[in-house]
Amino acid sequence: MDRKGKRPADGTRKTKSTTGDKVVGGASHVILALWSLVVILPMLWTLIGSFKTTKEIFQSPFGLPSEWNFNNYVSAWVGNNFGGMFVNTVIVVGCALVLVMVLGAMCAYVLARFSLPGSRVIYYLMLAGLTFPVFLAIVPLFFILQGMGLLNTLPGLIITYVAFALPFTVFFLFSFFKSLPYEIQEAAYVDGASEWRTFFQVMLPMAKPGMAAVAIMNFLGLWNQFLLPISLNADQGNYVLSQGMAAYASSAGYALDFGEMFAAVMITIIPVLVVYVLFQRQLQGSVSQGTSK
Repeated sequence: MDRKGKRPADGTRKTKSTTGDKVVGGASHVILALWSLVVILPMLWTLIGSFKTTKEIFQSPFGLPSEWNFNNYVSAWVGNNFGGMFVNTVIVVGCALVLVMVLGAMCAYVLARFSLPGSRVIYYLMLAGLTFPVFLAIVPLFFILQGMGLLNTLPGLIITYVAFALPFTVFFLFSFFKSLPYEIQEAAYVDGASEWRTFFQVMLPMAKPGMAAVAIMNFLGLWNQFLLPISLNADQGNYVLSQGMAAYASSAGYALDFGEMFAAVMITIIPVLVVYVLFQRQLQGSVSQGTSK
């Protein structure tokens, strides 16, 4: 409102920014700009280096390549089997992501919407799983998978990924299902919907913002997972990208082709960037909707 007590014609309220607000805003923008440079410049340097030869990288680390070609990418994809490791990674992460989203959503829904004996204990055990260091579970996981005959296999890695991501998924989705109105669930029961139909056709679509957010976070975490595959998957034919990168760098030693290595790094990074760019809007919307509830 103006001095006469009238609201502006556009209906908006104009707030006066103080000197402190301007200082905080300017400082935050400077910090964000510096952080962006810290993240973007190494990635840009790696991208340019992926088109160079090792000799060019050492002669002119920050210069442009004399010839832009994809020889390093072809050599890394075919010659060093990064294509096969890429397929293994897609299979493991894709299957684990689908399983953990379905199981996590069902578990969070039951814990949030039903009063069952021991439900609180189960929920707190899920929270405890978030605080348990992963490296302490490597030895038990090794012997469990060995006893099941799943050691050094992709199914064994998928099961481990699901167990690794399930506590976070349940914790994240619990609040979304808890905040959904009970009237809609009761209306579905009145219409004759079963528990399964109520969950999959009524409640699950309403939790879509939370599902989108946790799916992106799980994808990023599982795609970049290194400790679990390096400890539980010693079969080179079943390598995923993260352990393949480590094996390639360590086996080459001083004869490492840095151009091929940078190309392999970009092969590993690009899918993550593509997924994040495509689903960034859903992630922002889900966070805003979750905070508004």
